[in-house]
Amino acid sequence: MFAELAEKGIKARLAARRLGALDTATKNHTLKCMADTLMQREPEILSANDHDIDAGQEAGLSEALLDRLLLTIHRLESIANDVLAVASLPDPVGETFDARTLPNGLRIGKRRVPVGVIGVIYESRPNVTVDISALCLKSGNAAILRGGKEAVHTNRALAAAIAEACERSGAPQDAIQLIQSQDRALVKEMLTANRYIDMIIPRGGASLHRFALQNASIPVITGGIGICHAYVDESADPAKVIPIVHNAKVQRPTVCNALDTLLIHHRVAADLLPRIADDLARAGVELRCEPRSLEILMGHPAARSAGPADFDTEFLSLVLAVKVVDSLDEALDHIYQHSTQHSDVILTENYSHAMRFVNEVDSAVVYVNASTRFTDGGQFGLGAEVAVSTQRLHARGPMGLKELTTYKWVIFGEGQVRE
Repeated sequence: MFAELAEKGIKARLAARRLGALDTATKNHTLKCMADTLMQREPEILSANDHDIDAGQEAGLSEALLDRLLLTIHRLESIANDVLAVASLPDPVGETFDARTLPNGLRIGKRRVPVGVIGVIYESRPNVTVDISALCLKSGNAAILRGGKEAVHTNRALAAAIAEACERSGAPQDAIQLIQSQDRALVKEMLTANRYIDMIIPRGGASLHRFALQNASIPVITGGIGICHAYVDESADPAKVIPIVHNAKVQRPTVCNALDTLLIHHRVAADLLPRIADDLARAGVELRCEPRSLEILMGHPAARSAGPADFDTEFLSLVLAVKVVDSLDEALDHIYQHSTQHSDVILTENYSHAMRFVNEVDSAVVYVNASTRFTDGGQFGLGAEVAVSTQRLHARGPMGLKELTTYKWVIFGEGQVRE
């Protein structure tokens, strides 16, 4: 066991005990102090981020990774506002639900409690450091964070601001701890540190998720890998289709809820697909087309022939796979075969088709006539998110405060004994 991990694990356990007993007012005060401190430390945080961006460019990081890594004044303000949004949310800890009185007079119910210590392993998105810290503090959980080497300076500056806010507000200073070591072997140690950590959340690429699932002896929440689909039904309204597809693909192509595959019904493809292609081409989108869609877009400057892996790729860039289908059934079959169960949308004016899509697409988030870009804790009113879970147990979709809690049974009696 790495000495740093053991030391932080012991401190996190003690901090989690104190956090679980904090009242809502103290936790909210801590979050407000965090937002203030982030903005007060803006120059040093952005300077640290500049250092990471320069190093990333020298290391040849892709534009997608550099965009995820980049902090600007606007992005830092948005991150601080997300912290304040978490402070304004109802505190789930202590909530009693499913309460009832049994025939023997026992009053029985469930009370929501923190998970305990949450370990998070993530790569090049420094906003994760703040989002997770805010949600963990509000839900009464301690956190041990291990960010990627690409954002090491930014994460250290953010963690210092968070520690200062905890100290100023009376929260445990060790509530949020950042692993300093960049030794990759430490990641495997975290995955088996069940003496200290109660739940692991990996945030990164598919290889990180596979590694976590294969090596963890702690419950792992997987997600964040999004091959997102849009199906344009034969009844779709073009006035909705073009802006929704544009937004889902172009607004921020480097994130997991950006659109990767467009499926379009053959009866509307000849008319509508060229219009979609023209709109996307103006934004610099490259279209990877299977034979039927390529025939419709023959000669279009944005159209390319799709390769064998394109319908199983999360592009994280201005690339979109395109396929013409004969029916809703074919679209559903395609999504079943290629989806990562993240976010998928149907564009239709046919109610029965919409309901079939909602009922049969087994993804964490399913849309009717709206952009997949809304799959986000802030957009869903959760304040922020620790992850977008694509698994079926415990939580699905954006994970906010309630998803960072569990429950215990609480029973009140008056001397009852079991016969």
